[in-house]
Amino acid sequence: MPHAARPTVTLHDVAAAAGVSVATASRVLGGSTRKVAPEYEARVLAAAAALRYTVDASARAMRRASDNIALVADDLTTPSIAMVVAAMEREARTAGAFVTVSSTMAAHERQLETVRLLRSLRPRALVLTSSRFMANALGGRLHKELAAYEREGGRVVMVGETDMDFDAIGFDDYGAGRAAGAFIAETGHRRVAIFAGVRELRTASDRTAGFVDGLRAGGVDERDIRTIYCEISRQGGFDAARRLADEGMDGRQAVLALNDIVAIGAMSGFRAAGINVPEDVSVTGIDDIPLAGDVTPRLTTVALPLADAGAEAIRFALADAAEPRRLIVEGRLIIRASTRPRHP
Repeated sequence: MPHAARPTVTLHDVAAAAGVSVATASRVLGGSTRKVAPEYEARVLAAAAALRYTVDASARAMRRASDNIALVADDLTTPSIAMVVAAMEREARTAGAFVTVSSTMAAHERQLETVRLLRSLRPRALVLTSSRFMANALGGRLHKELAAYEREGGRVVMVGETDMDFDAIGFDDYGAGRAAGAFIAETGHRRVAIFAGVRELRTASDRTAGFVDGLRAGGVDERDIRTIYCEISRQGGFDAARRLADEGMDGRQAVLALNDIVAIGAMSGFRAAGINVPEDVSVTGIDDIPLAGDVTPRLTTVALPLADAGAEAIRFALADAAEPRRLIVEGRLIIRASTRPRHP
């Protein structure tokens, strides 16, 4: 006659019996390098022995194999994200960890689904990069999921604007736009077009606001600033440039593009229309992706420390901190051949 199977004892059972959190029980029984107070360690071991709890060897091996840093990004095809991810991978490898990557295309529901899946796989840390993370998104469900993951012993780092109470690294997009706008105004340009991307994206709206304020501070009349919304891609910049060219440039002497990819597309669009950069129109971008220094003419841009931000995100993820940390990184204007002064 077969014996009845012994009831399965879970880590939650051990934690409840010991009067500690599941994260604390996991650290004691899972071989974590994180310190646990001797009193709690003794309670967990005693509860495990009393309940005859046995660690699942395969699950434990999986946790070690999955001792990684999981990156959740909007769009992995953009050069700026590629720079961030490459820097993360280098920094993680130096620290003995590695990075896995998931793309969500900035869809809130997909972000939530991805975080839920990754949480079940128990990565060492989650690094989320997007234009904006808000605590009230999806009725607060994403925030709750991330908070639960941290309570289980994980770490969360946000790269981008957020009001959530996690470590975060942000970019001064407004400041980058203002620096570019001020430079164009200071070099004598008085009729300017802004290729602004899409209205809904916070990065786009912040950079556009900076462009406008920098131009106005340099003496450009707001009536002479035209904003053209376009797809955030090389094709989007190309199409916006062709549209402007087909209208006879509307007297525009300069284009401030949301980012380098849009700016490079715009230069191609102008060239196809027989308009020379910078002789006929100056073009400026933001980000300083590698291609910005390789195109002809080389692109004037505001360099954001994308690689530095990626590396710092990994350092945040691997370090303990009592309170959420906030870091804002600023851009630096790099003047190249795609712009030239205009004389009255």
